[in-house]
Amino acid sequence: MRCSAEQSHTRRVALFSGRFRDPRSTEYDVISLIIVRCPGCGKAARVVPAPGDSDPGGRILFRPRRLVCRGCGLSRVWSGRLVALSCGTRQSATNPYFGMPLWLQHETRHGWLWAYNLEHLDLIRRFVQASLRERAPWYDTGQRMTLVARLPAWIKRAKNRDEILRAVGRIHAALIATRRADQPPNGTRT
Repeated sequence: MRCSAEQSHTRRVALFSGRFRDPRSTEYDVISLIIVRCPGCGKAARVVPAPGDSDPGGRILFRPRRLVCRGCGLSRVWSGRLVALSCGTRQSATNPYFGMPLWLQHETRHGWLWAYNLEHLDLIRRFVQASLRERAPWYDTGQRMTLVARLPAWIKRAKNRDEILRAVGRIHAALIATRRADQPPNGTRT
């Protein structure tokens, strides 16, 4: 029995639908937007690069940042030189600039699952969900420790897949519920 080119392509897509290839992302790729808990009102706030910063030679990690909250109008600027990246999952994670707790985090029985933003959370979800996980060859770019490579072992284990995906779903649902609560009634804008 011969298959047409279209049928053959459909079969290949079905075979590899559970495939994940490491996109070689690093912390620098997801740190441009960080969703945190606002110190003023407790709602979701954002940490973004400060406007007007156009130093192309400077390292992205140390560029000035701005904390902005739509809920209470809080705005702070960070232009220091000390950055504390979250490491480990034994305790809740904080943002590296202002030290505020991350909004996208959930405690599991193995530790804290956290992400800086939705792009980071989606990367974790796609990795955990995949039955076939391919590593990026480090010799192509010289990068050995990508975001995926730095994930804790308990997140990488297939036996924890369902629990981690539930936690990712809860984190995502909490963010959506927060956004709906921030919307004015009847679709009017303020």
